[in-house]
Amino acid sequence: MEVAVAEHREICLRCRRPRTVCWCSAVTQVPNQTRVVFIQHPREAKVPISTCRMAHLSLPNSELHVGITAVGNKSLEALCARPGVAVLFPSESAVDVDALTVPPETLVVVDGTWSNAKKVVEKCPLLSRLPRLKFFPDQPGNYRIRKEPEAHCLATIEATAFVLGRLEKAPARFTPILTAFDAMVEKQLDYIRENPVSTRHKNRKQRNTVKLDPTAVLRDRELVVVFGEANAWPLCDPHRPLPDAPELVQLVAERVSTGERFERLLKPVRPLGPRVPRHLDMIAEEIGWAESRESVIAEWKQFIRPGDLQLGWGSFCRDLLELEGAAPEEFVNLRSVIARVIDGSPGSVEELAQSLGVVLPEGKGRALRRLVSLAFVTRATLEGRVAPVRLKNDR
Repeated sequence: MEVAVAEHREICLRCRRPRTVCWCSAVTQVPNQTRVVFIQHPREAKVPISTCRMAHLSLPNSELHVGITAVGNKSLEALCARPGVAVLFPSESAVDVDALTVPPETLVVVDGTWSNAKKVVEKCPLLSRLPRLKFFPDQPGNYRIRKEPEAHCLATIEATAFVLGRLEKAPARFTPILTAFDAMVEKQLDYIRENPVSTRHKNRKQRNTVKLDPTAVLRDRELVVVFGEANAWPLCDPHRPLPDAPELVQLVAERVSTGERFERLLKPVRPLGPRVPRHLDMIAEEIGWAESRESVIAEWKQFIRPGDLQLGWGSFCRDLLELEGAAPEEFVNLRSVIARVIDGSPGSVEELAQSLGVVLPEGKGRALRRLVSLAFVTRATLEGRVAPVRLKNDR
């Protein structure tokens, strides 16, 4: 009796890709004076077409770490403590690389989706305190096999090549490291053209032949929309207290069926972030006079009833409540529901609500505007007024 042996594709140990799509032969090394330290989010390390390893193999003066923090990694901890280190990450405090007079000796590049990269930088106290750099590319990227969040966003290897060219005053010097990247893109596109019905996206659409109503989870339920403001400091502020864990300072909610509202301030435990009063549209003293956290959470637990389904825009408010010992029994991310309804990104809840005709209150803080928007969008969704955007050539 013959035993069937499963066939496995041979993997290249250098690029970690199957031999049939190995891009190692196209790698072009370019010496770099600025040391580059890549920190790759673990999820990105599993993405077959990620370019971080490709960039690392193309730059002799570089190192690659996989993880979500520098804390606990002795090499990274020592790196972050040295002068002349900057992280490539856009923010309000970031300096344009073209405006630098003294370039950093070491450049930290975080690899991952925008959301994951943001978590790596913001939740690591060592990385969040590093000076930040940003850049503005001369042209769109060539990452045609992966959807980027914005047209100006580049693949990790493209961003690294561009920034190194600016830092070392040689704009075209690092262009050769993109040879392997371009070869990978073309090979993937050739495969898609040769196998038009075998891509995972099309197969997924073929499998999901039964249309499910994304709003079914909301129907016949007692819904409560909820939003919370946190006591947060700018990551670049030298006075930022650590640990800087999220701290709920304002909690607002509305029961969709009746319009009954819950609006409370919670007395902060840590020093108040300088931007918090602006978001809450009140002076810092008013926040300092807020009720005790224990009494507000006790009132909140009286407001919420058994069987309530709480809705938020994202999961941040749920996380804040969990830290206060008031984790929702059931919680739904309304943004995810809307994304499935419209088959795309819904943007911010305020933008969506305004596009549907709501008039938001002015001068009463971000929390109330978000709450009004959440309640309005929820009711509009249940009434079927939120629908996919139809293009002009749709039939």
